[in-house]
Amino acid sequence: MAATDEAANGLRAMIAKGELAPGQQLPAEPELCARLGVSRGSLREAVRSLAALGMLESRHGAGTFVSALRPGQMLAGFAATVDVLPLDGLLELFDVRRPLEAQAAALAAARADERVVARLREVQKRLARSEDEAERHALDREFHSTLCEASGNEALAALADVLRARGSHYSIYGAPEADTIRLASDLGHEALINAVAARDPAAAAAAATAHLSQTEVWLRRYAPLPDDGALPDVAPLPDDAPPPGGDPLPDGGPAR
Repeated sequence: MAATDEAANGLRAMIAKGELAPGQQLPAEPELCARLGVSRGSLREAVRSLAALGMLESRHGAGTFVSALRPGQMLAGFAATVDVLPLDGLLELFDVRRPLEAQAAALAAARADERVVARLREVQKRLARSEDEAERHALDREFHSTLCEASGNEALAALADVLRARGSHYSIYGAPEADTIRLASDLGHEALINAVAARDPAAAAAAATAHLSQTEVWLRRYAPLPDDGALPDVAPLPDDAPPPGGDPLPDGGPAR
């Protein structure tokens, strides 16, 4: 094992065992080098690698500290990879995102209060009125982030946000059925709001699943180019093609 890997594994073990707690400053270099049996160069490389993963953070003039170790920080490296995925990779993530957001919606229906429902309604009202594509993308993401945060599970909400982010680079609003897609997206949001307002976890989960399944159908059908210029790696589906692993969904567009 390389000395840098040995140092990184040693630091990770200290954090896992609670010998280094969240927010705690790392001991001085000589002490850590002696404890881990590595050189200063290897230790510094290990610290940089763990900082890149969100486990450690450097504070100018103060030193290096263990991060707060919250889910959002731990997903930083994964988020960087997801944010450059081509369309075929993004579509694979729908098999993860569907059950994840269905669970988030169910938890939100069980736990959310009237303030959350009011916020969802307000965001959706703005979204339905908007004619600006960039604004619609931003409001759509706000809607889904609000819903997932209402689950009360920080890890679930953080992971769902990471999986959702790349999708905003692939627009289906330039498709021939753009008006139908937009209407279906808005109706999908309304179904989610109504289920949460009714405190019906099963209905909320079903609405989220249908919502995301339809999004995948349209992404596969039109295989849009991402706004960062990369080429899609999937062939467009014919209009009558069923979604992968299921029966054809009713006509009407997706919602993100």
